[in-house]
Amino acid sequence: MHNHEIDIITLGCSKNLVDAERVMRRLEVAGYTCVHDAPDPKGEIAIINTCGFIGDAKEESINMILEMVQRKQHRQLRRLYVMGCLSQRYMQELTSEIPEVDGWYGKFDYDNLIEHLTAARSHESAMAADMFGGMTCAPYERTITTPAHYTYIKISEGCNRFCSYCAIPLITGRHQSRPMEDILDEVRWLVSQGVKEFNVIAQDLSSYGLDIYHEHRLAELIDRMAQIEGVQWIRLHYAYPTDFPFDILPVMAKHANVCNYMDIALQHCTDHMLSLMRRHITAAEQDALLNRIRREVPGITLRTTLMVGHPGETEEDFAALKAWVQQQRFDRMGAFAYSDEEGTYANKHYKDDIPQAVKDRRLDKLMLIQEQIAAEKSEQKVGTTCRVIIDRQEGDYYIGRTEADSPEVDCEVLISNQSSDFEQQLTIGTFYDVIITGFEGVDLYAEPILRH
Repeated sequence: MHNHEIDIITLGCSKNLVDAERVMRRLEVAGYTCVHDAPDPKGEIAIINTCGFIGDAKEESINMILEMVQRKQHRQLRRLYVMGCLSQRYMQELTSEIPEVDGWYGKFDYDNLIEHLTAARSHESAMAADMFGGMTCAPYERTITTPAHYTYIKISEGCNRFCSYCAIPLITGRHQSRPMEDILDEVRWLVSQGVKEFNVIAQDLSSYGLDIYHEHRLAELIDRMAQIEGVQWIRLHYAYPTDFPFDILPVMAKHANVCNYMDIALQHCTDHMLSLMRRHITAAEQDALLNRIRREVPGITLRTTLMVGHPGETEEDFAALKAWVQQQRFDRMGAFAYSDEEGTYANKHYKDDIPQAVKDRRLDKLMLIQEQIAAEKSEQKVGTTCRVIIDRQEGDYYIGRTEADSPEVDCEVLISNQSSDFEQQLTIGTFYDVIITGFEGVDLYAEPILRH
């Protein structure tokens, strides 16, 4: 009899993680034991959920597949399946190049993978079929792989924006909103599982509702989500600046449990570059958007992503970008160098003419400016009080986050469990008021304000 353990390995973004969690839940209902991102995979079956976004991510996915092929050749692995963005995009090439993989599945047809494995499970063990045959789960149910108190909730798939550099619409297709009632049912179910913090994700939050309701419905969705009992934090990820749904701002200002946080990728700041990137917005419109967001939601934390080295970026464009980052003082900022992705508008119509060394130098300079801004912002927080949720305990510290910090990508708050007056154990997944006592880089140090 085989061990019915499946290793599920997720690469790429939190949107992929949600898909992996749905797959896990349904396989567990079918009688499998699933292990997610094990440091040393031991299962007889492995499923790799791949990313196909940019060069580095594709390389990481290919390397992981080859590593698992090697395990299969050494008879440590019986079956290997691949799903996700990379296989969605390069199915034909991959099938012929890596024949050792037992099945390739796209980003949206993991139902077939589950069906295949469930049938195999029933065939192997009639008893298991009797035990698990009657069990079903709602399509939105999933096995939470993050700490139990927070999760990601995906409200749409795909994107209609077709920015010059981006392959995502080629992988995920057109923008598709999930019906509001489905999302709210999922939130209620997750609350019943103990989740308190909801990180709302989509390729393009700004377009939510346009395809199925023919109008912006993000504000209504978040307003209704905020009223569900047990929802303690909601955080918004990946808004798009063009055609921004301004009615979300009063909702954010009104509800204490909607974090004053917005992740909005802006990419650049000059009309020349915004036009080449096909962002459908001018520099003046972008600045007006940022001013309005900050005015309507005072104290909001803004996270953005910028790109350097896109074809056509001149030294003047880059100098303007540096000055703009200094001026805007984003709370959180990531940046990456342009990667020429086949099939994109830029790949077809522009020459990738900026040397990699220049791209890397620009990236380093931009991030250096942001590091300085982040340190200054951290310093300003010393002596202030804020509310944190505790994610984990690590060595001599409890590690928490404020409402301004999204899991994995943002700062953390370190609270020592060693101080002499520290009599109370903190509980993971619980909120505490703390006073910020210091900082190192982007991370903050704090002491709890204990209630007696």
